[in-house]
Amino acid sequence: MRVSYKGLILAGLQLLLVASLGAKLLMDRATLPRVWVRATPYGPNLPIRGRYISLRLEVQRPPGVEPANYPENRAALRVENNQLVAVPAKPGQDGVWIAAQRPQTPGAPAGVVLQEPVAFFIPERVPDPSRRPRGEELWVEVTVPKKGPPRPIRLGIKKDSVLTPLSSN
Repeated sequence: MRVSYKGLILAGLQLLLVASLGAKLLMDRATLPRVWVRATPYGPNLPIRGRYISLRLEVQRPPGVEPANYPENRAALRVENNQLVAVPAKPGQDGVWIAAQRPQTPGAPAGVVLQEPVAFFIPERVPDPSRRPRGEELWVEVTVPKKGPPRPIRLGIKKDSVLTPLSSN
């Protein structure tokens, strides 16, 4: 039996490429800031296979910053006081698009909604966690990279001001 060394080399290179991407994502998860963010389920529209929830993230605005202060509706994200904050992007700075001002609720800080939803993939056997009874809010823990949108890690439910992470099983 003759072994095709070119095929083995190509398979090894592909395996190395996938492993390096996985290692980078695990390193980012270990080193980048993590924060819980309130999420709103959004109608999914991805042409890929799999079961997922599309989530719009609601982030805080710094005190005194109005939606009109965001040039071209772009913001840079950073973690402050254990909250994800959208600061106005500087001219020419990459940032995320913000869609709208979040409706102000009594006692809650002013915020904005990120335009681009994030996808959170769920196993087939798990019921859809985005359908919540009245009085419960859906939250998502995310890592915040220096550039680009937040990356979801896990979901949680907030009820009576207590945040409880959901099991992924």
